[in-house]
Amino acid sequence: MRKSSRHLMFLLPLVLLSAAPALAEVQLPLRKAGLWDVKVDHEGGRMPGVAVQQCTSEAVDREFTSDFAPSARQNCSKADVQKTATGYVMDSVCTMGGTTVTSHAEATGDFDSAYTVKVAARSKGGKFGDRNSKITIAAKWVGPCKEGQTPGDVVMPGGFKMNMRDFEKFKSMAPH
Repeated sequence: MRKSSRHLMFLLPLVLLSAAPALAEVQLPLRKAGLWDVKVDHEGGRMPGVAVQQCTSEAVDREFTSDFAPSARQNCSKADVQKTATGYVMDSVCTMGGTTVTSHAEATGDFDSAYTVKVAARSKGGKFGDRNSKITIAAKWVGPCKEGQTPGDVVMPGGFKMNMRDFEKFKSMAPH
């Protein structure tokens, strides 16, 4: 799989998770401002795990959520978020590019020092056919953003840096 495809696969769960609360009555908490170490592991070894650093702020998290809400409303027939005793449960059914993805995610943690999101998804149709996947996103707050970083910056493996506010650029990285 191309490096840019792995980057897009990392971003997809974050996009879906930030879109879901905008469609539901329950709002996920915003992350503490600063630098987060984020590790994404794919169960079953189809794709290698990815570790990134993301600089965020309350304003960027709010902006990111609201930017994706209209897209999610168009593409998702279901986007439910429920508060539980230990965190949040999110269920969604979204269709993009001829592929329908049904996902169940459980988020735990305080969003100030650490959080974990476990996602089980089933994809049907599209280029790649039917697939099941399990992804674990584990994030830990490490302190203030580094010098030269601005909220929204994501530093990928190998030092590749992009800003979430430039999402249109991410679309061009997707395989056609």
